[in-house]
Amino acid sequence: MTTQDLRIDADALLARLTELGRIGATGDGGCCRLALTDADRAGRDLVRRWMGESGLQVQVDPVGNLFGYRAGTEDTAPVMTGSHIDTVATGGLYDGNYGVLSGLAVVQALNRAGLKTRRPLVVAAFTNEEGARFQPDMLGSLVYAGGLALAAAHDTRAIDGARLGDELQRIGYLGNAPLPLVRPHAYVELHVEQGPVLDAEGITIGAVRDLQGISWQELTIEGQPNHAGTTPMRLRHDAGFCAAELACFLRALAAEMGGSQVATVGAIDLHPNLINVIAARARLTVDLRNTDEALLCQAEQRLAAHAAALAASEGVRITARRLARFEPVRFDAGIADLIARQAARLGYSQRPMTSGAGHDAQMLARMAPAAMIFVPSVRGISHNPAEYTAPGDLAAGANVLLHTLLELAS
Repeated sequence: MTTQDLRIDADALLARLTELGRIGATGDGGCCRLALTDADRAGRDLVRRWMGESGLQVQVDPVGNLFGYRAGTEDTAPVMTGSHIDTVATGGLYDGNYGVLSGLAVVQALNRAGLKTRRPLVVAAFTNEEGARFQPDMLGSLVYAGGLALAAAHDTRAIDGARLGDELQRIGYLGNAPLPLVRPHAYVELHVEQGPVLDAEGITIGAVRDLQGISWQELTIEGQPNHAGTTPMRLRHDAGFCAAELACFLRALAAEMGGSQVATVGAIDLHPNLINVIAARARLTVDLRNTDEALLCQAEQRLAAHAAALAASEGVRITARRLARFEPVRFDAGIADLIARQAARLGYSQRPMTSGAGHDAQMLARMAPAAMIFVPSVRGISHNPAEYTAPGDLAAGANVLLHTLLELAS
């Protein structure tokens, strides 16, 4: 068998995706494995065992990032692949998990063929990519790339009040590997698209060339509680109305700006949250994204100006707190071209892509050439128990990853 004929074991990959998905299973086909919970520990333990069984040297760093190292014929900068295994509360089986387990599938294919790459290979599972329990998202890879101090990460508080450093200690994943463990020669991340483009166009492989910038904010509106029946509309200082008005403004703003601009209000909390009381306080989250940094800044500025005008007209106080802010990322064109060439050589349809979601690859791109491979998400559904990618597409993506890594590591 030549290296050109190598393929991953698709059945084994599917079996492992299913087995990992049982940890934190929600009973509706989905999975809830929030970062650094007991379920996350069980998932990490399973992946760690699989890494060891694949002959990898397993290491954990002080922010809980998990690595499996496969030596090359030369002791030089390795090629890294991976993703994450934490999920949102309403997660599916593929988001993140697919990238980590496909990395293991690549190692196993090389082991079966008795092949040693010139450069070492590293399979990574990064901590708290989702940001569902601790913020910001991509926290583990952000620390790894030097964008967030370890002490600050350890002091981060979860939505349930737990301290990240304490949770790492509790679940046994406060490691002592160097941070960063290695500076990669290149990083390639395989992921389900989490959007509808590939599925709608009937294309198997996306060669991801860039990734949208992300702006997360929390807006707090302080109004005046009052009786819902006796207070005239003109005399109200209604935090609930202001929250709704801001949500509508953001929807209109995204439509007006067009292009890649998107805007989402994902959470709203009202106080006292009673049917017959005008809301005294509202908190809402705002998620703005754009592939163009200047346009993303424009969207942020327009939101700030609108919030100030609304506060003045409604007699309320509106304050903003930044939760996360990442500039758009341009991935390495050479690696993206290599992904496209390997897909074509293997007989898969492919197209260039932009990622609308944040991924660990955007952090690794700060320290090494990086790019991503996408496979279709049926109907574009993700962060949902109905998340699904066909087995043939899962195998195709993993095979493209195999040959991309092989060339980079040669």
